[in-house]
Amino acid sequence: MTLMLRRADARRIALAAQGFARPRPAAVGTRQITAALHRMRILQIDSVNVFARSHYMPLFARLGSYDTALLDALAFSRRPRWVESWAHVASLVSVDDWPLLQFRRDAMRDKYGRDGWAEANQPLLQWLRDELAARGPLRPAEIEHDARSGSRGSWWGWDDVKNGLERLWLFGEVAIAGRRGFERRYALASDVLPASALESAVPRDQAIAELVRRAAIAYGVATAADLADYWRIRDRPAVLAGVRQLVDSGELISVEVEGWQSGGRPARAWLHRDAARPRRVDAAALLTPFDPLVWFRDRAERLFELDYRIEIYTPAAQRRFGYYSLPVLVGDDVVGRVDLKSDRAEGALRVQSAWWEPHAPAEAADRIAAELLAAARWQGLERVTVSRWGDAADAIAGALRAERHEHPDGRSN
Repeated sequence: MTLMLRRADARRIALAAQGFARPRPAAVGTRQITAALHRMRILQIDSVNVFARSHYMPLFARLGSYDTALLDALAFSRRPRWVESWAHVASLVSVDDWPLLQFRRDAMRDKYGRDGWAEANQPLLQWLRDELAARGPLRPAEIEHDARSGSRGSWWGWDDVKNGLERLWLFGEVAIAGRRGFERRYALASDVLPASALESAVPRDQAIAELVRRAAIAYGVATAADLADYWRIRDRPAVLAGVRQLVDSGELISVEVEGWQSGGRPARAWLHRDAARPRRVDAAALLTPFDPLVWFRDRAERLFELDYRIEIYTPAAQRRFGYYSLPVLVGDDVVGRVDLKSDRAEGALRVQSAWWEPHAPAEAADRIAAELLAAARWQGLERVTVSRWGDAADAIAGALRAERHEHPDGRSN
């Protein structure tokens, strides 16, 4: 039997699964950060730093202001508890989950370990292994080799040393032992990860089934495409096999969600048996484009009717919403988007554009203003400014003025 869900119910289930149905804690420490990470299972890393580094933002969205050094200690130390891996894309995952992704590393070796570049650079790859074994964790700039001044590899214009290190990381021979700024420090995996993670690879089919299960918990309710995208698994038959196992065990329940379509027909979806089904969600959050709540654009459109694209690579004159517009969650829905920039020289959080979604509630401007002020404080910025671009700009600017009047502590907009 197939259970019927209203779109609003599915949206609240999804928000609860991602941690948005609970109030933000009064204080955020390592325990709260770890709990949020385990709920998401994965934290995507991206180099864009217009407002804040993308991997810091999902925790702020769920927990409020926190010390990012706590996440750095978990993820970018010599012996991290969360480690960089090619999971969704480049992401942080629990060290305990490293064995589940061995099939991905094997696939990367098949793809990039036997191509023309790798064949031509086997001596360099071995030299890099030996150098890391002898010297420990190193940034590419700390590695001297003739290849540094030689040809550029095909990946992002990297030189051959960086190209080789990245391949060894994709293969799992190398792990990331911290960063300086955003620059990685590479080390042999055995110098970063415990033996238990390196010696317990999970067979491919079993690993995919477990990753599907974890995606189902993290999403609450999802289609097969959603479950596959959570870990970027391209093998649809393996994903569906994992779904069948979970249905047979009673862990997943077949559902139809109002308005969810596939090829003009109701989309097949599944509800996790333990998913919370709150009657009300009253959240407020600024979402990075790489937040699990919205990173799969098809799902974001089904959940929130949000037609969302990143416009970083769109010429400025052709942008509709701004360079790096962030979806804004208010209540249980995405109500708008704001293009934010941290102007650290001027101590200002700049709202470069602000737009409403068609269904934004009347009180949304006040909630967004409060969230912008909280974001500015989190980033150590003294004020918020709002441009005139976008149909939500005037309302948000007015709400910020009202907020400053009520709380005359020196903040301005």
